[in-house]
Amino acid sequence: MTKPMHRSRSFKKLKRVTKTGRKVVHYRRAKNDAPCCAICSSELNGIGQSGGRTRRSNSRLFGGVLCGACVADVVKLRSRVEQGEMKLDDVSMKKRVYVLQLVAH
Repeated sequence: MTKPMHRSRSFKKLKRVTKTGRKVVHYRRAKNDAPCCAICSSELNGIGQSGGRTRRSNSRLFGGVLCGACVADVVKLRSRVEQGEMKLDDVSMKKRVYVLQLVAH
């Protein structure tokens, strides 16, 4: 039976054959995924790969959630909605959440 710590999905199973021909299973901790933008799924710059409390995020608007290009689009859409050039219903669903957060402030 495997150890309880190896029964979770955070460990990858690596099946290996030893020099003597015996089949064994090695367990290796899975790496964290790179942080990505919530809208366009591109990789976020300025944030490390290490997980947990050591992960740092940018200290700007929607830092650690959206990339710079998507933040610029959201800010443009917010100003257009506030000035009446656009309706909130015209904004795509992914961006609407962030536009609403900016309008509320």
